[in-house]
Amino acid sequence: MAPRKENKRPQQVFTLLVEVGRSPGDGLPKDATGAALLCYATGVDEAEAVRETVAVLKTAEMNPLDVTGYGTLEEREAEGHEIGDEERALMQRALEDNAVIVADTTVLKGDK
Repeated sequence: MAPRKENKRPQQVFTLLVEVGRSPGDGLPKDATGAALLCYATGVDEAEAVRETVAVLKTAEMNPLDVTGYGTLEEREAEGHEIGDEERALMQRALEDNAVIVADTTVLKGDK
């Protein structure tokens, strides 16, 4: 019997916005209530990219609360998103390294 060929689905890069709350050791400023992280993450589908991103952030002592997916590069282009060279380079790096890249962090602060 011939060995079975597995049809491996290719890795894709997904754009994710992750909201995180406070957690001891998270590295956020003292007066922050949380943060929004723009991430590029690889996966065979968006669900896998989300799982990997949440796992990576938890190992970094972050407290992921919510993840919003914006799709792949192709999906975003089809929706009319303008994607610059720097963003494309980060997506390519995520793909090449099979990684989660945090491209931008916006610290959230409560009203006092």
